[in-house]
Formats: sequence, structure tokens, C-alpha cells
Amino acid sequence: MAGRTGDGFELMARAGQAAWRELLARWQGVQRIVVVCGPGNNGGDGYELCRHAHESGRDARVLRIDAHAPRSELARRAFEAYREAGGRVAGLARGFGGAQVVVDALFGIGLSRAPDEASAAVIEAINASGLPVFSLDVPSGLDADRGSAPGAVVRASHTLQLLGPHPGLHTGQALACTGTLALATLGADAALAQVPVAAWRLAAGDLRGWIPRRSRIAHKGDSGHVLCVGGDLGQGGAVLLAAEAALRCGAGLVSVATRSTHVPALLARRPEAMTRGVDGAAALAPLLARADVVAVGPGLGQGPWGRALYAQALASERPLVLDADALNLLAGDPRELPADAILTPHPGEAARLLAVDTAQVQGDRYAAAARLVERFGCVVVLKGAGTVVAAPGQAPRVVAAGNPGMAVGGMGDLLTGCIAALRARGMPAFESACLGALLHAVAGDHAARDGEAGLLPTDLLPWLRTLANDGPRA
Repeated sequence: MAGRTGDGFELMARAGQAAWRELLARWQGVQRIVVVCGPGNNGGDGYELCRHAHESGRDARVLRIDAHAPRSELARRAFEAYREAGGRVAGLARGFGGAQVVVDALFGIGLSRAPDEASAAVIEAINASGLPVFSLDVPSGLDADRGSAPGAVVRASHTLQLLGPHPGLHTGQALACTGTLALATLGADAALAQVPVAAWRLAAGDLRGWIPRRSRIAHKGDSGHVLCVGGDLGQGGAVLLAAEAALRCGAGLVSVATRSTHVPALLARRPEAMTRGVDGAAALAPLLARADVVAVGPGLGQGPWGRALYAQALASERPLVLDADALNLLAGDPRELPADAILTPHPGEAARLLAVDTAQVQGDRYAAAARLVERFGCVVVLKGAGTVVAAPGQAPRVVAAGNPGMAVGGMGDLLTGCIAALRARGMPAFESACLGALLHAVAGDHAARDGEAGLLPTDLLPWLRTLANDGPRA
């Protein structure tokens, strides 16, 4: 744990005690514990935990390599207290034999480089142990701000964040390393803690009451008119998914502008959508004039037809939600957009928009979202594990919902429709993006209750409707 002020050892003692209580609550009845300690304050927290375990009569010991002897003053104090209590310290060669739980107290939140060779070997040994792993503050090797790992990283079963939540633990590579998450504030002054969870993290419980239900005297015009533009030849399903999501999320009217050949199939599938065959920009103009929000991109293509519709939509001065090929066209001809436009790129599309590779985007998803906001001047929804929503003048949000089953073609088209519907219902652009991303992710979690493999975008549609109705009467 870094950033301690005042009586740092008292705070370290609280951290060790909180971690010990968390371990007992998580692994009830545990008797044999190995704590792997590093050289800094995170290692000091580990010594304190192991002292409590030893004094409680558990078979507890510290493992460390010579390079990880305590270096900070606080860690040395914790080590001495542990030794005075009769605690044991062994080298890595002693191994994890007989242990029931391994505690990872190697590195805290301050690590921003790849672990050295010796530390990487310790991390790999922890991962290879096959035992449950309890990480203190952050899995060692993981960047707590970015959510990426520049080298070897502990794969934890459970992580206890100390003082405050760490943004990086909710997005990108972190989601494969942290296991379940818990938080211990240690009773510290708010100035010591990071941004409270509610300020940037969006979870399923935040949906309740967020979307007001319609008034008893509502009519369809009150809930807005969404126009979905896309569906080049062979890609009609993409724009249909966006339209269906817009309808299920409460838009009063939904129109679809697509290739004429797709009209019969779309009408057969979803007669509630007002589907029009559009052969070019001139035919799109009257549809744009009637729309409150334009969602453009799903199945649009990048040929002459798609380019013409894209250009017409951007010139319409209507609120925009841009996805898929609309983003690829924007990457080819970057321009600043209206502040209330909403971009919904996945990491590959974000990389093209920023002219970098996907690894750079994933290496720091918060920074990538911020760069997109700076470049295009509008709201950005950076999709993926731990979706990040950013906008000019707003603190970023991260969506703590969703699952790997949603990694299938068409899910992004649904998200486009969700966001467009909420925008059409009168919500500001940033709020629509945050709420739409959360609604989509939580619907995915409900739909995945029967299993993630084989999950389809259409499986989310009933849940979108259910979740969109969980609010007070307007």
C-alpha cells in the first residue's frame, strides 16, 4: 500500500488486520497459509497479516527471496514485529507444500514497470501453485491505474483493495487477474483514499431508478424517434439489431434506412420498425428530417453507398451515435464532431481512430478514451472488458458488468440502439452513453445465466425491456 502519511505504521497495522479478517471471511476454516512478501509496504501488510495468522494458532509462514528483504522503514517495522511474535521466514525453495491459501503481498499500487527476473519467477511460482491466491491491494505485476500488466502478473482468486478503489482493476487485462474484489478503507481520512467507487464505477445496482417510466398520459412522440442507418448488401442483420434494441429500450418511434433488398426481411422480423429502402443520400434526407437521433454505422459498409449515407448523416445536425463502419470512415477522414455526438468503438476501431495499434489502446484504456475525447471533442464509449465512458469535462466511468459470452458479432449493434433510444428519450449525451453501456452489460449478464457459450445478441432483448422498466413513474 502506497501513499501513507501521518502514522504510517498504524495504517499498515490496520491493513494487515483488515486483510486477515477478509481472508478468514473468504476461506472459513483455513489453517495453513503462506504469505509471499515483497520489499515495500505491500510486503509490510503481508507481514502484519501473517503475524495475526501465527498468533491465532494457524500454520502460517512468510516466503520471500533475498532480493525482497524489507527496504522501507514501515516494512522493516512490520517484519521485526512478525519475528518477535515467533514468525517464520523461508526462501522460495521451501515452496507452498501443505498450504491452503497463498497471500500475494509482493508489490502494491506503485509498480508501473515489468517485474525483474527474480520477481517474475516468484509470480510464476504463485500462479503455478494451483492454490487460491489472495492479493493485497492489487495483484502483483498489475498497473492499478491502467489495468494492464507490462510483464508477469499474479492471477488472484480474490483481491482486497486498501484505502480506496483502483480504477485499473475494473477494465482490460485486470479483469482476468483480480478475481473477486473487496475494499477496506481502513478508517482513513478521505484525503488518503482515491476517488470513491460511486464517482467512476457503474455496477448493476446503479440501474435501479435511473430510467424513469413513462407518464400515464404519454404518447409515442414523447419518447423520441430514432433513425438507424446501415445494412449494406449482406449486412441487414446489423442495422436490424440496432433498431430492435432501440425499440426494447423505449424509443417511441424507430425508423431504419437500409438497402431496398433488405426491407421485406426486416419488416417480417420486426414490423414495428419503419423500414425504408434508401438508394442514396437524397432518399435519406426526409428520414433525417423526422428523426430526433441518428444511429449510423451498423452494417453500413465503406463503399460508395455507405459513404454517401454517412456524409449525409453527419451533415444533418441531428444528435449522432456512430458505430462500426461509421467509425472506420471517421478514422479515414478525422474531424471534430459536435460535443453531443457519441462514438462507440471497440479496441480495434479505437486504434484506427487514434492511428496506433490495439495493444496501445488496451495498455491504458482510460488514456485511450481520453485521447479520443480530445481528438473528436465528443462522448466516447470504449467497448470491451470493463467498458470506459468518457466525455469533455467529465470524470470517466467504467462499467463493472458484462461477461465473455458477449464477445460475439452483433452485440455492439445492440449497444448502439440502446444508447440511441435513451438519447431520443431526452437524456443528455454522456448520461445516455453511461446508462446505455450499463444497461447493455447487465442485460448480457442476465442472459448469460444459462451459460456464456452460445449467447446471442437477441438473447438480450427481453432483458433490455425488463431492465429499462425498473424506474419510478415519470
